[in-house]
Amino acid sequence: MKQPTLDEYRPIVRADVIKELRLLAKRVKGWKLQNVNSTKRGGGVAEILSRLVPLLQELEVEASWKVIEGDTAFFEVTKAFHNALHGRQVEISSEMLQTFRETTKKNLETIQLDDSNTVIHDSQPIGLIELKNKVGGKWVWRCHVDVSAPEKFVWEFLKTYMLRYDALVFSIPSFARRFPVVQFLIEPSIDPLSQKNLELEQTAITSTLEQYRIDPEKPVILQVSRFDSLKDPVGVIELYRLVKKKEECQLVLAGGAADDDPEGERVLEEVEAAAADDPDIHVLLLPADSHLEINALQRAATVVVQKSIKEGFGLTVTEAMWKGKPVVASAVGGIRRQIVDGVTGFLIESVEGAAHRIRQILNDPDMAKGIGLAAKEMVRSRYLITRHVKDYLLLMLALKHPDENVIEI
Repeated sequence: MKQPTLDEYRPIVRADVIKELRLLAKRVKGWKLQNVNSTKRGGGVAEILSRLVPLLQELEVEASWKVIEGDTAFFEVTKAFHNALHGRQVEISSEMLQTFRETTKKNLETIQLDDSNTVIHDSQPIGLIELKNKVGGKWVWRCHVDVSAPEKFVWEFLKTYMLRYDALVFSIPSFARRFPVVQFLIEPSIDPLSQKNLELEQTAITSTLEQYRIDPEKPVILQVSRFDSLKDPVGVIELYRLVKKKEECQLVLAGGAADDDPEGERVLEEVEAAAADDPDIHVLLLPADSHLEINALQRAATVVVQKSIKEGFGLTVTEAMWKGKPVVASAVGGIRRQIVDGVTGFLIESVEGAAHRIRQILNDPDMAKGIGLAAKEMVRSRYLITRHVKDYLLLMLALKHPDENVIEI
């Protein structure tokens, strides 16, 4: 799919939004900005960068995107780090730390970084800060996960790297820390013109339901996520069964695996075992590029669920809201900022509470429609890619003028 130009966003956002982006871009013209993460396929970070980098390039920012290399052992370690940052108690052995250090060292020797300003995404490539003096430029660590209550050992280990960066970026205020490093808040976003979010003909939606043998006449409860224990897909099955006691419905669990997440296969096995032989539970393991299929499933859903145990920011929550769907989601992490409870969706803290809200939605279509409309407008004002581009430009401007409290545009 051809990358949309900025002018193609004008019918969606205000015209002055695009004008403002071009004005800001002039102030950082000639700046280089390279992003580094751990995968080009799967997961929210890769999805955001695939849209953000081309738009920055259109604004004449020399933006690029690079990926570190790692084997299964390395990604098992960084998955343990990921879980620990979310507050889970994990056992980190000296051998695991050695694996992390050795893989980091290999990447330090092989990755081709230029004299750009560098944004390192999440913990997998955090050790590349060792190249700061050699490469030059400003270095930013961008944390996409919920670090409001991290496991202490892993946090202290990674903090030794964090403190060497010029700036840290978190998604919401409660993730920020008392560090002697300047910090910024940038919320993630979705692209309304991507395959996953563009408008679809009803025939495409119907065709997708037929492809996966989903009954178009029966209400659909949908969760879209990687098969990750922190997304609690087994808990979603429990939730569906509570709703099913009183309401006719079906459940769709749709997701895939990211290249940097070795835990997915085990979680998928647990989900399939929990689903047993229930013909109204559809477990869909989709390729990473199944954007149109996800789009169609979200548009076909009666209610969208995100029963995360921890969540830095739920991109799938925002995607569903953009499609005007009522969302029932855990009151955790970034989701608490994404949804205004009772206005643009429902925040829940128990499976019983979630079941109650889903029954409400199934029995009150007018309420569901009103919530969906309010949700779409909230996304339009706060969570589209154009706002994300603006935040990146402002970040670059702030890094360019580190000693100024007021920067004239």
